Parts: sequence; C-alpha cells; structure tokens
Amino acid sequence: MKIHLRFFASIREKLATSEELVSLPDTVLTVGDVRHWLVARGGVWAEALAEGRALRMACNQQMTDAATLIEDGCEVAFFPPVTGG
Repeated sequence: MKIHLRFFASIREKLATSEELVSLPDTVLTVGDVRHWLVARGGVWAEALAEGRALRMACNQQMTDAATLIEDGCEVAFFPPVTGG
C-alpha cells in the first residue's frame, strides 16, 4: 500500500521534510501503525514521533486517532497540538 505522509510545524522542522510518499508493509493497517513504523526508523523519527509526545494525527484531512484504518492512496498527517501560520 502506498500513502502520502505530511508533516507540519515543529514536526516538519525536526524531520527536515514536509511530505513523503511511502510504500508500507502489509502489517501497517492504521494511523497508529504508521506512526510506529516511522518511529522504527530511529534517530529524529523516533524523537519527533515518540509515543509520549503530544501529537495530532489526521487521515485525508480529518482529525483522527491511532485506531483509524488507512487505505491505499490516503494522506496521513502529523502535527503538534498547536500550529501557527
């Protein structure tokens, strides 16, 4: 499955990227799974998206939680609780 990742505000700054197209393994089924898969990259990924960090998630531009199922071609976004212009 391929999805479009988007990163905003301080998450974008820490990762030094605003977006990425990725092919996911078959075991990644939810937004939470995407987060864990990215954390497994280690380094700044593990730091920016760590489980204990306050983080908002969206799927196809709708606020969501970790249990939301993803589908091929969807957009998953990560951002801090408060973002600015």
